Formats: sequence, C-alpha cells, structure tokens
Amino acid sequence: MKVVTAAQMRQIDSYTIDEIGISGIVLMETAGSQIVRKIEQYFPKAQRIGIFVGKGNNGGDGLVIARQLAHAGREVLIFLVSSPETFTGEARINLDIAEKLELNIKVILTDDALKKSHFLVAKCELLVDAIFGTGLHSEVREPIAKIIDVINEHSIPVLAVDLPSGLNADTGHPLGTCIKADTTITIGLPKRGLLVQPGTELAGNLEIIDIGFPQHVIDAQNINVNWTTEEQAMDWMPLRFSKSHKGTYGRVLVIAGATGMTGAAALTSEAALRTGAGSVTLAIPKSLNSILEVKLSEVMTLPIPETDTGSIAESAVSPILEHAEKTKSVLAIGPGLSQHPETVKFVHQLIRENRKQELGLRIVIDADGLNALAQEKELVSMLESETVLTPHLGEMSRLTGTSIQTLALDGISAAEEFAKQHKVTLVSKGAPTIIATPKGDMWINSTGNPGMASAGMGDVLTGIIAGLIAQNLPVDIAAILGVYIHGLAGDIAADKTGMHGLIAGDVLLSIPKAMSQLI
Repeated sequence: MKVVTAAQMRQIDSYTIDEIGISGIVLMETAGSQIVRKIEQYFPKAQRIGIFVGKGNNGGDGLVIARQLAHAGREVLIFLVSSPETFTGEARINLDIAEKLELNIKVILTDDALKKSHFLVAKCELLVDAIFGTGLHSEVREPIAKIIDVINEHSIPVLAVDLPSGLNADTGHPLGTCIKADTTITIGLPKRGLLVQPGTELAGNLEIIDIGFPQHVIDAQNINVNWTTEEQAMDWMPLRFSKSHKGTYGRVLVIAGATGMTGAAALTSEAALRTGAGSVTLAIPKSLNSILEVKLSEVMTLPIPETDTGSIAESAVSPILEHAEKTKSVLAIGPGLSQHPETVKFVHQLIRENRKQELGLRIVIDADGLNALAQEKELVSMLESETVLTPHLGEMSRLTGTSIQTLALDGISAAEEFAKQHKVTLVSKGAPTIIATPKGDMWINSTGNPGMASAGMGDVLTGIIAGLIAQNLPVDIAAILGVYIHGLAGDIAADKTGMHGLIAGDVLLSIPKAMSQLI
C-alpha cells in the first residue's frame, strides 16, 4: 500500500476534483459517511459525542460526521475552534447546513468560552478531533493549543479524522502540542507520519478508508514509500516444490560468534534454516566448534582460525571465501562477532576481496559487522548492490556520523538517502523498521510488537533475510519480506506467551507458523 506525504495527498485530492470532476463536497460526504460507520462499529454505545471542528477541509469532514450522527439519533455537540466567518469552500457549506439544522454549536475561541465548555466535554462519551488536516506545518498556536490540551486531559476516547491534530503528516513528530487519539481514521492513503514514531503512538488504532480516489491518479504521483501488507507479503513468499531437494532452496554461510557470544551465532543459523534455506553452515572460531556442534543439530560447522581471545582471525578470509564460492552460499556476517581489532580487519578484508575478485557474493551484514564497517567508512562504497545492512539507530549513527537524535527526526529520508548513495539495501531497525532499496523504494513494516525489544532479535532477523535470499528471492524483496515475517513471528509468539519476557528463541520457533500464514 502506498504511503503519502501531505503534498502528495493534496495533489491526489486536487487532481480528483479538478481533472476527474469528482467534487470536493462529494468526497467530503463520502469520507464523513465512512467515518460514521467506523464510529458505529467501534463506539456503538457512545450517545453523547463532542466534535471539535477547524475551518479547513478536516473541519468540513467533522461537520458531515456531526450531521450524520445527529440524523442517526446521537446527541452531538459541535465545538468550533475557528470563527464561523473564517470557514470557506466545502467546510462553509457544511457549517451552513449544520446551522440550518439547528445542531448544537459552540464557538470556543476565548478562555471564558473554553472554561464553560469543560463541563460539556466531560459529559461526552466520545470526542472527535476534526481540527487540522495534513496542511499543518508550523507549531499549533493559541487558543487551539489549549483546546488540544483540554481534549487530552479527559479520559474520554478520542477519534481523530485523517490524523491527530498537531501531528506533522510527514515526519510523525508533534508540532508543539498534539492530540493523543485512541483511533485514527485516515482518508484515502496512510500518511508517513502515522506509521513512524511518535506518530504511531499518538494515532492509536489506525484505519484507512477509501473514498474513491482513482488508482491512476495515485499512480501518477510516483509514490516511492510503501506499507508492507499481508497481501503483499503473500505475493512474495518463496515456493516449495514437490520435486526438490535441499540444494533447491540454497545455502547460507553464517560468519558469527566469539567467546561469550555463541548464542548470536546459533540464533542466526537456526533462523536461516527455519526460514527454509536448504542447508546452513556456521563459520565459527575453531575453539568454539565443539560447543556449536552440540548446540546445533541441523547446522554444519566450519572451524576457522581465531584470535587469542576466541574471535575470528584475519587469516580466516581465505577459507571462508573458498567455501562461499564453492557452495554458492549467501553470507550472513556479524552477530556476536566481537570488535577485536583483528576481527575488524577480517571484515574489512572480506569486503575488499569480494570486490577485488569480483565474486558478487550476496551478503547480509549486522551487529559487529556493521561496527567494523563504521571504523573504515570508505568500505561502505565498496559494497555490492547484493548487500543488505541491518543497523539499529546506534549502528546507523556510527555508520553515517550523524547523531541518533538527527536520524530519528526523519528516519524515512535518512534511510532513503543512505541506500541510494551506497547502492545497498538498508534495513533500518526500529519501531517500525524501515527498508530502503538502492532503487529508491521505501517500505515501512507493519508487524512486530514492543515485546521484541530484547537481545537476540536482530540475530534472528539476519538469519531470516539470509534464508530468503538463499531461496533466490531478490535481495531487496528478501529484506522487506524478512522483516515482515520476523515481526509476524514476534506477534505470534507474543500471543502465546505475552510480551513480557518474550525472547528471541520464542520468535525463532514461531517462524514456520508465520510463514505458513502467508501461503
């Protein structure tokens, strides 16, 4: 599903009205009708409903909602946050209708009027926020800032129309104060700011309604940001064939582990197998080989040279490349690797040799593999287009030299710029995870839960992505689908055990069930 900026949504809206000929009043009526149906679905017992209305199109939607709710027998109170004289266009038409129908309208522009409205608001069973739409770009000013604070102070459910008032539609950050909604019904297409933090939290439960924007009008915008849906994930799922063998589904070589961090290596290896890779080999420091042979029944091991502290030595480059080239394996590098200076050199040399020998290996780099890259940033430009990087914000900050705070301001743009500049697929891990491809396509993931904020989850994700690449999915598609499966497995595990105490092993065991739901 396409995800729009405020400007793109305005273009779609304008073209539909001006060129297609579907009038704004028709679109507004359709939006209002559909939102009323959602209110009837989610809040069937709410008889007294307060609707806060601004002067723009968002307010016009709110007035349609008020009229239709009143017609359905609900008690409606309309709170105007702008002077009636400032209403224009379709919003003015709907305000005139509301006045002629003698609906209960209160103008709350002064402190005195706002104080008097407290009692009325407190008696409501549902509040509808129709103050601002996507056109807000500066901080919310008084008196509307105080009105938003009043709405947030009450423990009354809030439904936001299109997006919570005060939220930046593009970045997901509040513009000063912002409505804290329980439910947001967004119109036409999801806006970027609704799918990233803190916008996701401020929006609450998100619903998308289709009001009739023609598909070719949407396509004409060349929108490059997408929301990964179940339907899309199902389309990408790799097939299993009746006449097949383990070689049909590819091989993964996991390069991971050091003394004290064998768990990361095991999680990544098992995740690749549970995702459907035909065979997985774990390249491990030779002194740890016996431990992993006991721990991993189905994973083969490749003992390789090690440092004096039990991490991978630089001299391991040759045997690893030899194995990878011979077996046509996908490489997964980094989990539990350590930041030993010689191990860091190993990562650097592996990347150089892959480029120098033109091996074209498909590689997933995570954790200490990324930390090694951050110590010699020019190597990022030597990565091939068949490479996936999976940093969290801290690792992304080290890779780019940009502060975590700056990256968090607009994670979508930061990921897009990095992937296009370095011609890699970037999995920017977070809530939500954002995937950027070298072609400039962006995907926002829709699965996962807070219980997944625990150690080892990234190791499992690395294995899933590598396992999908091994099954001959394009690298970028494997990353997008892998993130979706990872989150879905986390949701399945959380449903079974709860989010508190959810561990990576729970997610690992849920991978096959997650994949079976997508077939």
